[in-house]
Amino acid sequence: MNGTDELSVRLREVATEAALAVAPDLVAAFRGAMEVDFKRDEHDPVTVHDRRAEERIRALLLKRVPDSTVVGEEGGRRDGTGRIAWYVDPIDGTANFARGLAFFCTSIGVTVDGEPVAGAIVDPVAGHVFTADATGAYLGGEPLRPDGVREESRGLLITGFPTTRELAWNDPQTLPRFGELVARYGTVRRTGSAALTLAHVAAGWCDAALGTSVNAWDICAARVLVQRSGGVYRSFAGEGGWDQPGYLAHGASLEALAAREFVDWYLTRPAARSTS
Repeated sequence: MNGTDELSVRLREVATEAALAVAPDLVAAFRGAMEVDFKRDEHDPVTVHDRRAEERIRALLLKRVPDSTVVGEEGGRRDGTGRIAWYVDPIDGTANFARGLAFFCTSIGVTVDGEPVAGAIVDPVAGHVFTADATGAYLGGEPLRPDGVREESRGLLITGFPTTRELAWNDPQTLPRFGELVARYGTVRRTGSAALTLAHVAAGWCDAALGTSVNAWDICAARVLVQRSGGVYRSFAGEGGWDQPGYLAHGASLEALAAREFVDWYLTRPAARSTS
C-alpha cells in the first residue's frame, strides 16, 4: 500500500467515526416530536437535528484533521489551509426523517486536492455502515461486490426526476421521458436520499440510480463507494465534474441503454440549451 492509499484509509476511518458519532442521537430523535423549518421552499426541510449533527461532525473532523476544509449542507464552507476537504450531509433525506420514513443517512465524503478518495455513509436505523477508500468498498467491514441484473427490464431504478423545478420547465418531453424509464425498467422508485440510494447501488440492492438535482455533499462519499465496489458512476459533467448536480450510477453488468438515452436527452433539452 502506497502513501496515497494509506491516507485514504485513514480518512475513511475518520469519516466513519464522525458519521457513527451522531447515529445514536438521530435514532433517538427519529419518529419523535420535532419542529421542521424550510430553506428554499417547502420541498427543502431542515430540523434542529440536522444542525446539531453537522456541528458535532465538524468538530470531530477538525479535531482529527485540523487544517482541513469542511463543506456542510447546513453550515456552509469553512476553509482550511490543507489539501483535504470534507463534504458533509448530516441527514440526507431530511423529509423522510422528519415524517418517520426510515430511509435517510449521514454521508461524509472526503477529497484530496479536489478528488474524492474516501467516505462513509451510515444508515442509523438499519445499522448499515457503508465505507470506501483506495482499497475497496465495504458494508460493515465486508467487501461489496454486487452481482446485479443485465437487462433494464428486470432492473430497479431509483430516480428523483422530475423535480418541481423540472416540471416547471413546461417542456412537453419531461413526463414522456419519465414514462419511458418507467416502461423500460422493471421497477422505478423515488426514495428521497441520493447518498443512501447510491450506497444501495454499491451493495447490489438497486440496479441503477439517476439524479439530476444533487449537491456535492450528497454524492462525494457515494461516488467513491459505487466506483470502488466495481460499479459505474457517470457525472453529467464528465470526470472532472463530480460535484455537479447530475449523475447516472449502475452495476457493472447492467446495460443501461434507457438511462443513457435519458441523460443524452437531458443534456440537450431546450431548458439546458437556454442556460448553457
